[in-house]
Amino acid sequence: MFKKNAMTVIMAAVVGTSLLAGLGTAPQPASAASNMVPDYEVKLLLNPSVVLGTDFKLTSSVRSAFGMPETVTKMNVEFLDTNTKDIYNNGWSPRIRKTEGESDFELSYKKRYAITGSDINGALTLANQQGFNSGDTGYEAQIEWGYQKKTLSITRSKKGSKSGYSGMDLPNLADSRSLLINNAPDKFNNWVSSGWGTSKLSTSRVFGPVLAKRSIGTWSGLQLYIEVWPIKNAAGTGTEYVVEASFKTTSQTTASTKHDELITYLQGKGWFLAQDSLKTQLIMDRY
Repeated sequence: MFKKNAMTVIMAAVVGTSLLAGLGTAPQPASAASNMVPDYEVKLLLNPSVVLGTDFKLTSSVRSAFGMPETVTKMNVEFLDTNTKDIYNNGWSPRIRKTEGESDFELSYKKRYAITGSDINGALTLANQQGFNSGDTGYEAQIEWGYQKKTLSITRSKKGSKSGYSGMDLPNLADSRSLLINNAPDKFNNWVSSGWGTSKLSTSRVFGPVLAKRSIGTWSGLQLYIEVWPIKNAAGTGTEYVVEASFKTTSQTTASTKHDELITYLQGKGWFLAQDSLKTQLIMDRY
C-alpha cells in the first residue's frame, strides 16, 4: 500500500513538473522559410559594329557559328512608371511584352537586388528578409550574370489580354495601366505602403516601346540566344543597337565556367564587347 501511494506521489510530481515547465516555456517560433533557389542567366554583349550588317541584322558568320537560322522572333517591350520613376527607383520594373506567335500579352513584375562581388547568398538572404522565400512558388528567382556584374531578379509573370490588338501591337496607355493594375501581385502593390504599386501605375506613362529580335542557336551544348535591341540613343536623335548573347542554366558552376568560356570564344572571334548589359536602365533613361 505504501509503495503504491509513493508511486502515485512520484507520478503526480512528474506530471506537475511537466505542466509547470510547459506553462513557463515560451512558444517555439516556426522555422524560417529558406532562401529561394535561383537559376542563372549569363548575359554578354557583342560589338554591334562587328556582328551586325548594314541591315542591322546578325551577319551570316555569326549565325553560322551558332547554327542560327535567318528567321528571328520579334518581341515588343514596354515598361510603365511615373515621370519621376518612383517604381524603378524602388527596385521594381513592371513590363508588358508581346512575343511574335503568342496571342496574350506577357505581364511581368520584376524586383532586382544588386549583388556585391559574388555574394549571391547575401542577396538571396536580403530578399528573404523582405518577404521573398522558397515558399513563393509564384515568383522565379534568377541570377543575371553579366560581364562583371551580377544581379538577383525575382519575377512574377502573368498573362493578360485586351481586345482590339493584333500582331505585335502593344496596348495603349490606358489599357497598359489597366492590365498591370488588375494583375498586380500583393508584394509589388504593397511594397512601400498598402496600394502603393497600383497607385503609382495609375499615374504612369510608357517607357519604350522597343521592338527587339531574337535568334536561337547552340553553343557548347547549351541553347544560346542572341537578341538585337534598337534603343533610342542618348541624344534622342537616332538608334543605338544593343546586341546580347545569353544562355540559361540551373547550375552555378556551369554558369561560372561557361561564362568565362563564352567570353574567351567571343574574344577569339573579335565579337566581344567588354561591358555589362543594361538594357532596362537604358530604356528608363532614354524614353
